[in-house]
Amino acid sequence: MRSLEAHGVRHIFGLCGDTTLPFYDAMHNLDHNITHVLTRDERSATYMADAYSRVTGRVGVCEGPSGGGATYILPGLIEANESSYAVLSITTDISVASYGKYPLTEVDQEALMRPLTKFNTVIKRADHIPRMVRQAFRAMTTGRSGSSHLGLPYDIQYDDVPADDIWGDPKHQTYPAYRAAPEPGVIEAALEAILTAKTPLIVCGGGVVIAGAMDELEKLASRLDLAVATSISGKGSLADTHPLSLGVVGSNGGTDETWEMMEEADLVIFMGCRAGSTTTSRWEAPKPGQRIVHFDNDPMTIGANYPTEVGVVADLKLALAEANAYLDARDGEVPAFGGAVKVADIKERKFARFRELAKSDAELIIPDDAIVVSDPGTSCPYYNAYSQQKHPGRQYITNRAHGALGYSLSAALGAWFGRPDSKVVAMMGDGSFAFACGELETVVRSNAPITYIVFSNSNFGWIKASQYADCDKRYYNVDFNRTNQAAVAAAFGLKSWRVEKLEDLDRVMKEAFAHEGPTLIDVICQPLEEAAAPVRRWMG
Repeated sequence: MRSLEAHGVRHIFGLCGDTTLPFYDAMHNLDHNITHVLTRDERSATYMADAYSRVTGRVGVCEGPSGGGATYILPGLIEANESSYAVLSITTDISVASYGKYPLTEVDQEALMRPLTKFNTVIKRADHIPRMVRQAFRAMTTGRSGSSHLGLPYDIQYDDVPADDIWGDPKHQTYPAYRAAPEPGVIEAALEAILTAKTPLIVCGGGVVIAGAMDELEKLASRLDLAVATSISGKGSLADTHPLSLGVVGSNGGTDETWEMMEEADLVIFMGCRAGSTTTSRWEAPKPGQRIVHFDNDPMTIGANYPTEVGVVADLKLALAEANAYLDARDGEVPAFGGAVKVADIKERKFARFRELAKSDAELIIPDDAIVVSDPGTSCPYYNAYSQQKHPGRQYITNRAHGALGYSLSAALGAWFGRPDSKVVAMMGDGSFAFACGELETVVRSNAPITYIVFSNSNFGWIKASQYADCDKRYYNVDFNRTNQAAVAAAFGLKSWRVEKLEDLDRVMKEAFAHEGPTLIDVICQPLEEAAAPVRRWMG
């Protein structure tokens, strides 16, 4: 507890168990400023820690007991690690003295967590605790941020720790910590490559927002009149309303209109983006012959999928600041690439098609500072494609690395604890709702004024739509019975509505947003396979 305090920890999300008795007793007896949030599922605890980390730039901390608790915590750990967010998982364990004696809940936690984390260990001696906590925070907050795991056996929780070894580096309380600058000459090489292009395009991933490099990006893009597209995780690199913000590109939330610029670009600048399958629509573009410049703080991403003309390995905030300084000092005029005119034309055509499909003029206004959390299913492609975030930064959260259902219901609570003054809205399908609805009790107990929107179509919509598109409408085992999600939420203590008519939705949304406590809207909607969802492989 003192080591966590020394690293600025303010919240812990977790669930009690037999092996956590000494840890919980310490939380009870010690005078500290850490709030422990009791969850109803270890998966939920990790998702809360993940979203908390995303909106605060601090390490999110979750905990759980041995055995089943340790296995349930895995999905959130790998999501945070692969999405580059700093999450510390503490799982208590059976006593070291009982290893190999077939005690209840024995599992090799170190082997279990190794492939999912950036740093991982089961601590065998109490006097090692402070240095292992420091190492975990060092790993999570430096370089490419990610998750860590500390196993804490039951018996060592009773042993003494030298007080003079309990300290933490203040730099590791937030991330990125110890930012690394570009190597000499590489920024000049990258910019000179960009300036020789005719139709360059920036594609930003989540790394821009993680680095807090939004202002530097905006300055560079505006100076060169250079269009900026994003991956789903990169949403917020520029405000969606910015004249140079093209929007999301790729197979989920990208549209035919935005894809035009990916195909037409003679040089693509990946910025904190791994150029993975979704953003490139399974590497459909860039195509061979399109030049690549790649900025990232992780050297492993450079050249992983495309031959790269110039790779810049550095913290993005420092790299972009140096790029702007280079342009300030450069002799001669800097070209303008006409990005704003192209973006305006594409957006006009994209939203004209959207207005035809929407069949409604209702303005469902979400507060400008709201945080929107989406599960990866039904709601995700629509929000990716058509939402218009008015400010840069992390205001949209979705779990894009591994796409587990049930994420948004729990993550929304973590986001609220991180930014309690912001309105939090969480969206999901009815399939996702059933994964995690027990956590509504935690939401009510916390009195968190979150609005949940459930899109009910009585099936696992993403898979059914894929069976429609890829399997010639051969549907198999994707439908389930309709449930009244509003009634379920009401039983947990939320104020809830069930909306079956389009004309009622605007009024209900306004009522839900105005309510002081947690709310849920159950929206009966068309099956996803019958909708014109912005998913490229379904629209071909």
